Amino acid sequence: MGPPASQTELILVQLGTPAAPTPRAVRAFLGEFLSDPRVVELPRWLWLPLLHGIVLRRRSGRVAALYESIWTEAGSPLAVDTERILDAARDGLGPECSASLAYRYGSPGLAEVLAQAAGRADESVVVPLFPQRTASSAGSVEAAARDSARLEGLAGRLRVAHLEPDDADYVTSLADRLAEAVTAQAGEDPEHLVCSFHSIPSSVDRREGGRYRAACERTARALAERSGWPSERWTLCFQSRFGPGSWLGPPTEPTLVELGRRGVRRVVVSAPGFLADGLETLEELGVRGRAAFLAAGGTDFALARAPAGHPALGRALARLARPAAGGR
Repeated sequence: MGPPASQTELILVQLGTPAAPTPRAVRAFLGEFLSDPRVVELPRWLWLPLLHGIVLRRRSGRVAALYESIWTEAGSPLAVDTERILDAARDGLGPECSASLAYRYGSPGLAEVLAQAAGRADESVVVPLFPQRTASSAGSVEAAARDSARLEGLAGRLRVAHLEPDDADYVTSLADRLAEAVTAQAGEDPEHLVCSFHSIPSSVDRREGGRYRAACERTARALAERSGWPSERWTLCFQSRFGPGSWLGPPTEPTLVELGRRGVRRVVVSAPGFLADGLETLEELGVRGRAAFLAAGGTDFALARAPAGHPALGRALARLARPAAGGR
């Protein structure tokens, strides 16, 4: 006999990760991710031949090497951290709630997890793990969840809830990780805080009324205030752009270079939009960002860990399972 049915299942949805740091696995992951029209908005007739004929062939091997450089004995760092997020959220749930994990791209997929949840819970609450919302992240998760629920006849049993970008518990988890990074540095404290978020095309942000940039600003400001950083000693910037055109800026790596050239010798970097550490934090910031800053004259570079596993983040996510946290 299986476990008793719960009233609510909290489903935390992460972006996804390759199953292995190999060109084949990376190609499969990137193929699914970059085929999403909410991620790349070019016409399908133009983009898909380019994606499968050129982009995946050129990028898969190089990206696989980057993943291999951060892979651990336990597997993908993002997958390990996301399990820690799930464990922390479970600790904050009451007996009437259960929790599970899904990936927007990869396995376990969202449609599969929703179907399984329907067999053991009266309601599923889908929470995208993206506090700063835009079409290509939280928007894609929400659309996929509603499409799957409708196809399975579960639309009336689905709720989508979102973590606010300045939720007090979320900000506490960020501030604690930032303090840990500062404390771990030998010698003097950092002179400057860099808050780095994933960039999006400027045209997308304009179409959405500036919602994403405003959310990033809310998070960064709340983190700086909570941690005691005056406005002149922290900078908001954006990383991980993909493709041509105008993207939200200023870009992170050139910002680090400029700080070093201006005489700033010690920086600490936080990436508040990434709840789990992965390629963008460990390699893009921790390796390339560090090297760029040191080459520009900096002497000390600290990187705050993602808030995965922090009890306060777990409480913030668990709270979203309550009916008052959001509507359908």
